[in-house]
Amino acid sequence: MNAPAIRSVVIVGGGTAGWMTAAALARMVRAGVRVTVVESDAIGIVGVGEATIPPIRAFNAMLDIDESHFLAHTRGSMKLGIEFVDWNASGHRYLHPFGEFGFSIEGVRFHQIWHKLRAAGRAGAIEEYSMCAAAARLNRYAAPAAEQSSPLSQLVQAYHFDASLYARYLRGYAEARGVTRREGKIDRVTLRGEDGFIEAVTLEDGSRVEGELFVDCSGFRGLLIEEALHTGYEDWTHWLPCDRALAVPTVSTGPLTPYTRATARAAGWQWRIPLQHRTGNGYVYSSAHLSDDAAAAALLANLDGEPLGDPRPLRFTAGRRKLAWNRNCVAIGLSSGFLEPLESTSIHLIQAGISRLLGLFPDAGWGDAERDTYNDLTRTQYEQVRDFVILHYKANGRDEPLWRQVRAMAVPQSVSRRIDLFRNRGRIFRREDELFAETSWIAVMLGQGITPAGWDPLADALDSDQLAAMLERVRSTFRNAAEVMPDHAAYLARHCAAQGFA
Repeated sequence: MNAPAIRSVVIVGGGTAGWMTAAALARMVRAGVRVTVVESDAIGIVGVGEATIPPIRAFNAMLDIDESHFLAHTRGSMKLGIEFVDWNASGHRYLHPFGEFGFSIEGVRFHQIWHKLRAAGRAGAIEEYSMCAAAARLNRYAAPAAEQSSPLSQLVQAYHFDASLYARYLRGYAEARGVTRREGKIDRVTLRGEDGFIEAVTLEDGSRVEGELFVDCSGFRGLLIEEALHTGYEDWTHWLPCDRALAVPTVSTGPLTPYTRATARAAGWQWRIPLQHRTGNGYVYSSAHLSDDAAAAALLANLDGEPLGDPRPLRFTAGRRKLAWNRNCVAIGLSSGFLEPLESTSIHLIQAGISRLLGLFPDAGWGDAERDTYNDLTRTQYEQVRDFVILHYKANGRDEPLWRQVRAMAVPQSVSRRIDLFRNRGRIFRREDELFAETSWIAVMLGQGITPAGWDPLADALDSDQLAAMLERVRSTFRNAAEVMPDHAAYLARHCAAQGFA
């Protein structure tokens, strides 16, 4: 006999994680599930994760959110990739674009063909064969085309947006669909005596909020998953030593770039995220290599616009909760773990946690299968993202103490094997469920200076002259298409101008 369905979900914490979860679970309100968000206006949100990756479009589509409406209300812009500056050497920059590089020919991967011709001096930089990179370099944007014959079909976009406005946007969405919000700080968490499950949370005013399933979106604190349930944390600072960040918005200056920028600094890296009404900036750094005052001075000295406030400090420990689902509590967002936003994965990890919860939603029988599967999938994804971020540190060409340390460090075998495989003949093998596509690994490997010694021998079966002509057609087609696209800022002004900033 089936166990009864769960009828009450309590989400602790608002912000991006809480309201993304609430908006997704609002679909279950129609099925008779009561969803309550407990948050306090007196508690701030981290709100620095303003850059996303393409899967965010699937989340918004699931909620039937119109792209232009959403961007206007979050003052967002388009994102076609991430530019990395000074990671390999001073003055060196490369782009990690979304989408694909070129096209495979007779089963041979494009980057293998490219490498063969590049070694013979017959190909340009790899990014010249990416539609997203071509548009990004010219600060252009147009909506992707559905027709496969169009070069615009190769465009893949994500977004930059104001995370606090996105949370507000989703709050309105969720409340309109039956989600209830309770204002107040949590004073204590009550556990059931017989099994240690969470029974209720009590607010400072003495009111009690009971539930069956609790979702912890309380941020780094982990109010439920850690303070109440003592789940434990797996520390990854031996691979990712940056443990602090300073964030500050600035007045927008210059062209509105359709990409995020990550610039390596002496003790970490600086982000730049362009929105319609301002630019988000921050410095992620290692406190063992740089003082907070020196970090603030370095950040303020390297802004391209007037700061709109003082730098806001954040402290964190790279790693993950040992269990993302413990008893009747699921941790989503920063309460589940933290990886620095070098590849803009923070909001995606929220989205992925929500998707897993929807797919493995428990019943009141609380079987082990759903919980264990959720934890296995979460652990694997965090490790995969961790490995991709580690790659940027391991393969660096800088000469400061932090950078020498991470270049010399022993890395997980899952990272070293990928590097060795690529260094030999440029091969990338990945699991089908991995977040980062082959193009992403190729872009970062090459951008960080890992040059394969050879290429796939199947590429030698193809005529070099024909291949060179094909590469030139790809490059010129993408370049020509980008040149006739609208300017990025002009596109936004026409289709999704920020409210109050048109």
